[in-house]
Amino acid sequence: MMTPHTPDTSDYRALFLSGVELLDVRAPVEFEKGAFPGAVNLPLMDDEERSKVGICYKQQGQEAAIALGHRLVSGGVKEARVAAWAEFARSCPDGFMYCFRGGLRSKIAQAWLSEAGIAYPRVAGGYKAMRGFLMEVIAQAAAECRFIVLGGMTGTGKTDVILPLPNGLDLEGHAHHRGSSFGRHATEQPPQIDFENSLAIDVLKKRHAGASSFVVEDEGQFIGRCNLPLELYQAMKESPIVWLEDSQGSRVQRILRDYVIDLGQEFVALHGREQGMRLFAERLRTSLDNIRRRLGDQRHRQLRQVMDAALEEQMRSGDIEPHREWILGLLEQYYDPMYVYQRQQKASRIIFSGDRDAVSAYLVQRRYLP
Repeated sequence: MMTPHTPDTSDYRALFLSGVELLDVRAPVEFEKGAFPGAVNLPLMDDEERSKVGICYKQQGQEAAIALGHRLVSGGVKEARVAAWAEFARSCPDGFMYCFRGGLRSKIAQAWLSEAGIAYPRVAGGYKAMRGFLMEVIAQAAAECRFIVLGGMTGTGKTDVILPLPNGLDLEGHAHHRGSSFGRHATEQPPQIDFENSLAIDVLKKRHAGASSFVVEDEGQFIGRCNLPLELYQAMKESPIVWLEDSQGSRVQRILRDYVIDLGQEFVALHGREQGMRLFAERLRTSLDNIRRRLGDQRHRQLRQVMDAALEEQMRSGDIEPHREWILGLLEQYYDPMYVYQRQQKASRIIFSGDRDAVSAYLVQRRYLP
């Protein structure tokens, strides 16, 4: 018996605001290059089948390509894929399916599901149209919304201030990177497209909730390997800055938490104690080595010796206190001079400065100002 039918949709705004489940029937290679948060990839054709059909299309045309696709995905292969879609449809009755342009592949999948007694809606225009909509969301926000940029020395806890704000955009969270030379996590960053999609949906939902301004951390154009959308980056460069201040001791403690305690725990959770700690130590050393040229050979060598001794003691006894020495040295010899210079260059844009409580109160107040 056919299940009740939800109409196909081209209301991309409603799709992303509702957070409904999405079934992506593109090939795995397409999905890996870029996808929407939470989407499930159950492809009509795998990568090899898609390649063969694509070659056939170029050489013999659409009709021959469709016929080849039906031959490749038939019998038990077809049954297994339809069964997987049916299971998804039953567990996600409010969801939608899509392919790249909302054309042949999603129509075929929809028809095969219908033959199995399940009417499941698809997204007209497919991934390409949905992706275009999200990029326009970012462009419109950059043009229409006000931005306040939160600056401050390394370790002042800018992300901790942004996260509780209803109009805060955690750019580093979306990029899965803390933004500095030591900012990589134990797991990889998302593909550029995934970063942009996730950020755009966050912007869309916050604007829908009434936000007309956003607070963002002062970032360069790249957060790790993720590139900020150009319109957003340009808007940030022209926006006022609020400067967060904190004591040196608190900053050292926060860096110790982020780059030693938390990062070490990430590696251990992924790889187990012995291998995780080894990989964690390699990551710290590599991060320091990556800024060797900017530190200079002598300062790099001194900090590397201190870091090596701290890692050895941590491995031996579990004591993390020795890490404070290289963290302090890195702040005093590298990060602080750089940020002092940057603050001087941006002085005309700084509209407020203070500690966490003062800055948080100011940002909450500014949210309601025209």
